[in-house]
Amino acid sequence: MERLLVDTNIVIDLLAKREEFFREAQELFTLADNKKVELIVSALTFANTHYLLSKHQPLDEARKTLIKFKVLVSVAPMDDKVLELALVSDFKDFEDAIQYHTALGNKVDIIITRNKKDFKNSKLPIMSAREYLLK
Repeated sequence: MERLLVDTNIVIDLLAKREEFFREAQELFTLADNKKVELIVSALTFANTHYLLSKHQPLDEARKTLIKFKVLVSVAPMDDKVLELALVSDFKDFEDAIQYHTALGNKVDIIITRNKKDFKNSKLPIMSAREYLLK
């Protein structure tokens, strides 16, 4: 079974039901629900997603949404090694560096993101949700 690290933007597409990207995010997470892929998110993704959701809905609803979402994913820890590697990486965006080093440290096969350009020096394959679904 393929292990996919899902970037925060894809999680937000699903949970905030972003019109342009919701369907493909939903299809990706349905694969996980049907045990066809293993989806991994970093602990940072949960924090960032909670923050963004709570800006648009009551705090208790944001937490309920994340509780339901949690059954679809495995959460990878953000530890000293990930932070140290992210801090000295050549990534311009620190959050992307954390995502990348989380993926490397958790033996992920592919990173799924809408910001492929931010991972241009990746040793791992980088795909959008749509590209992954069409492969």
